[in-house]
Amino acid sequence: MDPNLALAAAAGLHLGFQLTVTALVYPNLVRVDADHWSLAHYRHSRSIVPLVVLTYGLLLLTGGWAVVAAPGAGVLVSVAGGGLSLSTTALVAAPTHGRLAAGHDPGLLHRLLLADRVRSVGAVVCLGGALVA
Repeated sequence: MDPNLALAAAAGLHLGFQLTVTALVYPNLVRVDADHWSLAHYRHSRSIVPLVVLTYGLLLLTGGWAVVAAPGAGVLVSVAGGGLSLSTTALVAAPTHGRLAAGHDPGLLHRLLLADRVRSVGAVVCLGGALVA
């Protein structure tokens, strides 16, 4: 398989996943009231973690492969976009979810939504770069 094609497939999966989170998952999570928050957040976290691991794992593997096997501007842009999404998840979204596990907090939810938008931009850049490559 061509590494650029593999990267484009992983980037497409990543963008689809990310836009689903942005358009469907987080809006529903934000609408949960404080009385039902703990269970809803627990269920969300438990169900989404395997998808996050799969999606970012494929993105890391294919991005690394493409950088080694077929480096070029499109690949580098793609990896940068994926890196933006991954680092925003690791440095902002995951710790924010950790704090939200303790209870409903509108300020933390706002922070999570902002981080989510940054991840979406990264996912668009990631796929755009992969398609150029």
